[in-house]
Amino acid sequence: MSQPDYTTEELMICAIARELRDDELGFVGLGTAARAFTLAVGIPIAAARLAQLRHAPGFSIYWGNLLTPALDNIPDALLQDAYTHWPAAASPADVGYKIDMVTRGRFDVSFESAPQVDQYGNLNITEIGASQPPKTRLVGCLAQTEHLAFIKRPIIVTDLTTRAFVPKVDFITSVGYLDGGESRARLGLPGPGPALCVTNKAIFDFHPQSKRMRLRSLHPGETLQSVLAAMSFEPVIEGEPPYTPTPTAQEVQLIREVIDPQSTLYQLNA
Repeated sequence: MSQPDYTTEELMICAIARELRDDELGFVGLGTAARAFTLAVGIPIAAARLAQLRHAPGFSIYWGNLLTPALDNIPDALLQDAYTHWPAAASPADVGYKIDMVTRGRFDVSFESAPQVDQYGNLNITEIGASQPPKTRLVGCLAQTEHLAFIKRPIIVTDLTTRAFVPKVDFITSVGYLDGGESRARLGLPGPGPALCVTNKAIFDFHPQSKRMRLRSLHPGETLQSVLAAMSFEPVIEGEPPYTPTPTAQEVQLIREVIDPQSTLYQLNA
């Protein structure tokens, strides 16, 4: 069997880009390093730029302290210095400004990643181990709690593993659909909840009634068995799942030669 002419990361970038719409504003959080950076920052920024080039020229992002940074001029290294020299529409110094925008419903999309995701889209970036003291302390809530509470269409971007995809998170940092059904609505949260979960093996959405995670598509080369083996719960499966559309040759060329020629945003097969 011949090898595909795209990487898993490029497939994820293209899948996310197709979900972004013209004149929307997306929130990109801060990653830490290595794979966590690729998932939380690199793939979303590349997807945003691909959407601009393909079908949504007015899509923009808020990343770090930068409102609408120029995605046609991505720095060679996304270090602290980038905040100073990367052209952007604005660079508000007050973090409260961003949170105010979130709580006022100004963001259409956000990109979320987490060490634990459960069957109802609840996220945990706080601690592992339901004990006191916890087994492992994580980064903490940051603003992710507000993202899933207020933003119109959160997209979860993370790798599919049995440790990450659990029946119930150890700590709810961010409320997805809580216990399913109408449980989120009863909390009175204004945002509708997570829209998609894009992983390295498959894409999921959420069943409109039960709110359980639902398999939307398998990535080419994966099987239903290989996806289920990478999860600690079984998602909703309706019929035979289709395959995620593969990137076109033009999309791959844009990613490699125009958007990220220095591999600043993601590592191939990281």
